[in-house]
Amino acid sequence: MAKKYHLFEVYGIELEYMLVKNDNFKVAPQVDELLTRKAGELKADIENGDIAWSNELVAHVIELKTNGPTKSTDDLAEKFHKNILEIDALLQPLNLQLLGSASHPLMNSDTDTQLWKHSYSEVYALYNTIFNCKGHGWSNVQSTHINLPFYDDKEFEKLHAAIRIILPLLPGLSASSPILEGKITGFKDTRLEFYKTNQKEIPELTGLVIPERTFSKIDYYATIFNPIKRAIKPYDTNNILDQHFLNSRGAIARFDRSAIEIRLLDIQECPQADIAICALIIEVLKALVNKDFCTLKAQKKWTKEDLFPILNDAIKHAEDSKIENKEYLNLFGLKKSSTVNEVWKHLYKMVKPKLHQSHHNAIELILEEGTLATRLLRAIGSDTSEDHIISVYRQVQNCLKTNQLFLL
Repeated sequence: MAKKYHLFEVYGIELEYMLVKNDNFKVAPQVDELLTRKAGELKADIENGDIAWSNELVAHVIELKTNGPTKSTDDLAEKFHKNILEIDALLQPLNLQLLGSASHPLMNSDTDTQLWKHSYSEVYALYNTIFNCKGHGWSNVQSTHINLPFYDDKEFEKLHAAIRIILPLLPGLSASSPILEGKITGFKDTRLEFYKTNQKEIPELTGLVIPERTFSKIDYYATIFNPIKRAIKPYDTNNILDQHFLNSRGAIARFDRSAIEIRLLDIQECPQADIAICALIIEVLKALVNKDFCTLKAQKKWTKEDLFPILNDAIKHAEDSKIENKEYLNLFGLKKSSTVNEVWKHLYKMVKPKLHQSHHNAIELILEEGTLATRLLRAIGSDTSEDHIISVYRQVQNCLKTNQLFLL
C-alpha cells in the first residue's frame, strides 16, 4: 500500500508530449526507440532522478512525471525542462522532436495511429477492441494531470468537494486544442469535446465528466466503481481492466494511492506554463478547502448536472465562456455574471501572495493574452494552409526548448 499523505503535503504532476518527424511534421510512433536509447534496452518506465519517463496508449506519446510525490511545485518547471532537453538530444539522430499542446493540428488519426505494442499491451488491445482507439479522442489528446493526496474520508470529502467545483473553469486556463486535421474546430478545447463521448459505448466510465456527489470511499464505490465494474463485465471476461484505470471522469479517486487525479487540463507549450497553471489550481483548491470563499456545505450541494453546462460552454469558448449562473459565481465571492477569464483573474488576485513568484509571469500572460488555444488561433488567422499551420506549430515546438510561453 502506498504511503499516505495529508492534504497538499505532496503533489504528483504528469505531462504528455508527442513525437513529431522533423521533415514532414507527422507524428512518429517511435517512443520505444527513444526509451531504448535512454536505457540501453526497452523499458516502459525509466527513473531519471526527480522525473520519470514512461510510454502511453499510443506509440507516439511519452509521459514525463514526478518520480514519486514531490513536496513543492516551485522548481518543477526547470526539472521537467531539463528532461525535455535530454529527450530532444536523444531524438536528434532519429530526426524527431517533441511537440507540446494537446492535439496535433494535422494528424489523421485513422492512418497515423499505432498503439503501444510492448508491456501492458493486452490492456491497450482490449481497450482498442471495445472503443476503437484510433479516433482523435484516444490518439491525439495530450494532457497534464495533477495528483493530490488525501489521508482519510474526512480529507477526501473536502478535496473532492473543492475539485468538483473548480473543474468547469479549467478549460479557461488550459485549452490548447483548437485545430484538428487542418481545420479550426470551433472548440478551443477539442480534446475535451472528444473526452465527453470517447467511451459512449459504456457511458458509466466517463459519466458527465464532472464526478458524482460522493464524499466517502464507501459512497464512491457504490456510486461510481460498482456500476463501472458491472458495465465492463461483458467486455472484460478475463478481468484484465482495473476500476481505477477505467474510471474516466475529469477527476478520479485513486484509493489505491489515496489521491485524486485531475485530468481535464490540456498540456501547454512548455513546462513553465503547465507548472504555473498547476500551482494556481492547487492554491485555489487550498483556499476552497480552507473555506476562504464558501462553506464545505455550499461546495457539496452542486450536482454534476448543474456543473456540467458550465464546463460544456468552457470547452467551446475557454476563457471567453460567459457564466450567468449567479449561485455558482457566489461560491467564489463574485456577484455578477462573469467570463471564465474574469473568474480566474479574481481567483489569481486572491491567491497570488501564496504563489511562488516564478509562476506569476506565466499566469499573467495567460490571463492577459488568452489560453494557448486563443493565441494559436490568433497566430493562424485565416490561413489554414498546411504550410502555415506547420510554421506556427514549429514555433510551439521551439517553446519547449526555450521553456518560454508562446506569443506572437
